[in-house]
Amino acid sequence: MSTDDTDSPDIGDIFDQLEELAETVDSEEERNRVEEAMELASEASRSEAVFGRIIWGFDRADATEALLGALLFGIPMAVEGGTQEIGSFLATRPLLLAGTVLFTLSITTGVLYVAEIQDVRVRYRLLGIVPFRLAGVLTISFLLAVVMLTAWGRVDWTRPAVALANVVVAFLPMSIGGALGDILPGS
Repeated sequence: MSTDDTDSPDIGDIFDQLEELAETVDSEEERNRVEEAMELASEASRSEAVFGRIIWGFDRADATEALLGALLFGIPMAVEGGTQEIGSFLATRPLLLAGTVLFTLSITTGVLYVAEIQDVRVRYRLLGIVPFRLAGVLTISFLLAVVMLTAWGRVDWTRPAVALANVVVAFLPMSIGGALGDILPGS
């Protein structure tokens, strides 16, 4: 366990030890017992303040929090005319559009896993690669952008390139909002 002189061990240190232990067990039964202990440690961390909790897994409550965060960041994007101006610009510049998508993926990953706003752990991966939390936040944000911009008449799907570019422009802040909405409550 690694702590310096000023920090006392916390629930995150226990979780780290359990993760190390999970890598050394030999049987499925032992692995399940370690996972149960990790879930218990995660639940115990919820008794702490909003910050400093261990966030592990992605459930219906997390999806709802991500939806709310994406909605809060997305409404201004849907009502602001600048979104359509930027979308029209990006629709004629595919490399910038692709760069915007990559930036969105990068910044959302950074908010969730790199910025250390919370102690976010990966429990399950989609196709063994993409963490469910990241996939969930991105999917919710993208679908909300499509539905909201379409329902409010902000995109015209008879011009699919421009419509998609508008969605991508709204998707960027909505993904950030979704990630923050998910992890800030600390569930």
